[in-house]
Amino acid sequence: MNGIKLNLRLMFRPKKVLVVDDSSLSRKIARQHLEGLGYEVAEAPDGMLALEEYAIEQQDLVILDLLMSGMTGLEVLKVLKQMNPSLPVIVVSADIQHATRTEVREAGAIGLLNKPLNKDMLAELLETIAQGRTGWTD
Repeated sequence: MNGIKLNLRLMFRPKKVLVVDDSSLSRKIARQHLEGLGYEVAEAPDGMLALEEYAIEQQDLVILDLLMSGMTGLEVLKVLKQMNPSLPVIVVSADIQHATRTEVREAGAIGLLNKPLNKDMLAELLETIAQGRTGWTD
């Protein structure tokens, strides 16, 4: 039975990803990386539109910028986790302070990636998530 459960977990691959970032360049880079890895990508330029998009499309995973105008990424993360506590959310930020890592981890993010987004690091984190693990190492 454990082998079956493990195989089912390994088969989970998020297919639809929502990228939320107020920078069109960052969204474009994320889209290129994700599509290159075989994912279907939707975009939102701010928190409110992201919440609307997620409510309608129910993507499998969200990649969320931390620092945005209007709703912050942390605020969006908290609402997304209220909407779906099991939704995997990866936060991306240029802010790599320990306090920031702790804050987004406690809010329910499955991992944190530094900006600019690196395709190899993104692919590694997505593989980790597909194996049923989080991206937190400490």
